[in-house]
Amino acid sequence: MLMLFRPNVSDDEVFIREVGAKRRRRRQYLLLLVALDTLGIFSSFLLAAWLYDIVSKFHWLVMACAILPFYLAFAANSKAYSGIVFSKQKLGVSRSYTSLIQSVGIVSLIGYLFKSGDHFSRVNFAMGAIFSFVMLAAIRGVFLKLLHRMFDGSPYTTLLIHDGSIPAPAEDYTVVEHVDDWLGEGGDLPGRYNRLGAMLSNSDRVIVACAPERRGAIVHTLKGSNVRSEVLVPELSELAPLAVSNSGDVTTLIVAQGPLSPFDQFVKRCFDLGIVFVALPVALPVMLIAALAIRLESPGSIFFVQSRMGKDNRVFRMLKFRSMRIELADASADRLVTRDDERVTRVGRFIRRTSIDELPQLINVLAGTMSIVGPRPHALGAKAATKLYWEVDERYWYRHAVKPGLTGLAQVRGHRGNTEHEMDLTDRLHADLEYLSGWSLLRDMSILARTLQVVASNKAY
Repeated sequence: MLMLFRPNVSDDEVFIREVGAKRRRRRQYLLLLVALDTLGIFSSFLLAAWLYDIVSKFHWLVMACAILPFYLAFAANSKAYSGIVFSKQKLGVSRSYTSLIQSVGIVSLIGYLFKSGDHFSRVNFAMGAIFSFVMLAAIRGVFLKLLHRMFDGSPYTTLLIHDGSIPAPAEDYTVVEHVDDWLGEGGDLPGRYNRLGAMLSNSDRVIVACAPERRGAIVHTLKGSNVRSEVLVPELSELAPLAVSNSGDVTTLIVAQGPLSPFDQFVKRCFDLGIVFVALPVALPVMLIAALAIRLESPGSIFFVQSRMGKDNRVFRMLKFRSMRIELADASADRLVTRDDERVTRVGRFIRRTSIDELPQLINVLAGTMSIVGPRPHALGAKAATKLYWEVDERYWYRHAVKPGLTGLAQVRGHRGNTEHEMDLTDRLHADLEYLSGWSLLRDMSILARTLQVVASNKAY
């Protein structure tokens, strides 16, 4: 960490020159990245032409020249050349990919409308586009690694302003400014603003850590600067706000907005119904045999209906095939099932071990109270060791932001069965929260495919 303590204006000038030089270097490297992307696209189409043995026709050059301006325009619009790509390599690759897809699509459409496909090689075009994807990723991967070595750390300038009243967050600050009397009340106000403005002019980010009574004055000075400025408010950490909004003319904190947009919910529901309509006819013969076996072995209901916690922390009735003797069934789950549990019937052991007892939950999915993939619903009285689940970790309630699922990320990672220790619940919770933070239809499909590998796990009993 480079910490510059500046007791006088001359030190401020040294700081300004240093961070100004870093910003100029960053701009130069961004221009170099543009040049490397250009070279990557041209070399990709040249390689495709060489492999296809049509280099002499120069089709590849026309194609590359057609794609390049569209690519650079889309890349600039998507901020593929903004400073943030220095610190977030995957984001830079993603933005460059999006720009390339858009440019390839535009050029393909133009070629179709003007019927130029007869004059150019479609194979060369397709191969060149594919090679461009590989080349752009490689360029960013190698270039950004070298870039961090060139800068000897972060290419950004972060200024910390603090007065020592609250602990400053641990971060790699370029400079630390101790706020004392020079930013206090009275005195040469234009002079103080000028000094702060000089420090901010070449900074990329400012963090303010000071006493609550001083925040207003410091924020007031930062409002007139053209730099991202953040104020440390420790008392907000417990709320973990996502963003700031307004209710009328009053500022509010957004603390939750759900992991799925309305469109994502629609896509997920269509996926659920599609799987149910395919799986239910296949599973029906197995369900009928299981129902008959349960009825023949012990009297009582075929189904075991249990109240469990579902979406939005609302209780719903979940269906299972009954695996216990009716007089010993534990609807509240005060006592979790153990291996060789005397309450479980012979048929019950088999359907639990093979997860056949869960098949009636396809009806829950059809009714809309469950999803195919999601956090597994828990009984209200379930415990990890001696504690109720929500007593182990207060984030337990967060997992109910989506519908519970027949299977989930925790299950395919092997976190299933009894929760004999608190860690058993913690492992599942971490997986559930990870699922919520990065939902995609592709992940749901992957989890469903991986479920087949753990269905017969010996952790289920």
